[in-house]
Amino acid sequence: MIAGMVRVYTIGHSSHGAERFVELLRGHGVEVVVDTRSVPVSRYAPQFDREALKELVAAAGVKYLWLGDAVGGRPRDERCYDAEGRVLYGRVAAQAEFLEAVERIERGAAEFRVALLCSEEDPAHCHRRLLIARVLMGRGAEVLHIRGDGTLETDAEVARRSGKALVEAQAGLFGEIEEDAWRSTGVIGKPAARSAIG
Repeated sequence: MIAGMVRVYTIGHSSHGAERFVELLRGHGVEVVVDTRSVPVSRYAPQFDREALKELVAAAGVKYLWLGDAVGGRPRDERCYDAEGRVLYGRVAAQAEFLEAVERIERGAAEFRVALLCSEEDPAHCHRRLLIARVLMGRGAEVLHIRGDGTLETDAEVARRSGKALVEAQAGLFGEIEEDAWRSTGVIGKPAARSAIG
């Protein structure tokens, strides 16, 4: 399925209090939170651990869906990492489970107001933008980023502000994209070496 003109939001839970986070969701009419964290727990903000978050948003009338196993920024497949431990997003984006999850997000966004959740407040360096939103936009979706102060940023505004423009895809499959240009900005570590807390 091609996204067409669906609109998808992104949001970072950051260290917001539970009430503030719910205000941000309500302020933008979010109906479904799609948790994109590979490991849906927070060392510093336990209100955003998977079960606590699910209860929090349900109490606000918002649905919760965890897709971090398919679209998370810490893939299980060791082939999705370079020698330094950075995630090679082109390899992640070519996986069948990732593409199926993207299609599920598109279908959801055609019916509901969907926000992709990760932990970082600023989307500039987060995989929800650098990987998931990039693929969605390449498929025709509009992506808007909900910031901690309640404002919305387009991806073009994030790119201008941060100096982090998204990598342009070459013609053909994601595997043809220059891997040096499309990878995580920080070292994540291969699956066996990484921490259990995301």
